[in-house]
Amino acid sequence: MLALISVVIAGNYYAFDVIAPVADLLRRQRGFSQSQIGMLNAIYALPNIPLSLVGGLLIDRIGPARASLLAAAFCFIGSVLTAIGQPYALMVFGRLVFGIGEETLFISLLAGVAQWFAGGGAAVAMSLFFSMARVGSYMSDISPRWAPGIYAAGWRPALELSAAITGISLVAAIVYLRIDRLRPASVAGAQIADGGHGRFDWRDLIRFDRSFCYIMGLNVLFASVFFPFRSTFAIVFFQDAKGLSLAEAGLVNSWVFFTAIFATPVFGLVADRFGRRAMMLTFGAALVPMTFAILGLTHWSLWISTALMGLSFSVIPAVIWPSTAMLVEPRRLGTAFGLINVLQSLGMGALNLAAGWLNDQAGAGPHNPGGYAPMLWMFFLFSLAGFFAVAALWRRESGPNGHGLNAPAVR
Repeated sequence: MLALISVVIAGNYYAFDVIAPVADLLRRQRGFSQSQIGMLNAIYALPNIPLSLVGGLLIDRIGPARASLLAAAFCFIGSVLTAIGQPYALMVFGRLVFGIGEETLFISLLAGVAQWFAGGGAAVAMSLFFSMARVGSYMSDISPRWAPGIYAAGWRPALELSAAITGISLVAAIVYLRIDRLRPASVAGAQIADGGHGRFDWRDLIRFDRSFCYIMGLNVLFASVFFPFRSTFAIVFFQDAKGLSLAEAGLVNSWVFFTAIFATPVFGLVADRFGRRAMMLTFGAALVPMTFAILGLTHWSLWISTALMGLSFSVIPAVIWPSTAMLVEPRRLGTAFGLINVLQSLGMGALNLAAGWLNDQAGAGPHNPGGYAPMLWMFFLFSLAGFFAVAALWRRESGPNGHGLNAPAVR
């Protein structure tokens, strides 16, 4: 089951991240501005401002496996429309349809992992799940290297490849649903969405514990910074400001995801074995503003910033989602994940648009690499706010109101 779930998420993360390696082709071959490129990922996030919560409620109602299949179908249709891509409005609509499915898919698969591993080992299982997601991102970033003929043929073949990969994910989601129906009751989990466990109360949205609010703050701010930069603007920034070729820039960016493939399960195992989850999250969050300071203020090797962000991207996802599950009642897990993704979508959409606008206003490009400075400062300040949020969580969890985040899960 974990293998099937991993195939589903890997294929769809490939499609999510495909805009970054295609961005320069869209700029050169179709004359897209940076704001138009930013819109392709911003529109992905915008519909999920309301729909992520709906997806969470859907998971709590019909179960993760059925919700996953429905979401994977949206992702496939959206990828096909994006690959058709002309006129520009159709490409934008395709990314919107893809986004409608992607966030619900992520939440439902995550809830499915929590369901199957409710008896123990959830952090390791979720870490392996995230590792496969990073495989999809990594393969997307280095796709100009392993599929040079496709990229040489233009932007459309590159997006058609992405659509084909989401088709494979859809097939895996179908198999996942069929096998999930045979799931033994012993791994049913603690009331995680096996169909109608109680009625939803809107007041539940404001009844979460303060620790949950802190961890939600980190989750939202980290995603709002990481994905707009690494999945939209990083590669073109490396080309324009650092003088790299498309293949070189994609390789440097890909190692953030490549590092996470192997490091994320290690940190998940550490969290299960030794606890100290709030401390680990604080450490991971501190690395992000350091990364943007290095990119904007120094001429250090790009591999240093890549290593720091890759380490952060390994620690935070490995720890934050199982920690979130520890702070929420099982019957409200889908709703909690949905609420987080609503705010993540708002943040990612806003910062994608803001970064593109800042780059256009400052005239950022190969002839004006300094024009990227406002974007880097924006990402620095938001990531610093995420660090303060998790520092507050660490302080609270070290006191009498803690929820066991510092305790090991495996003895």
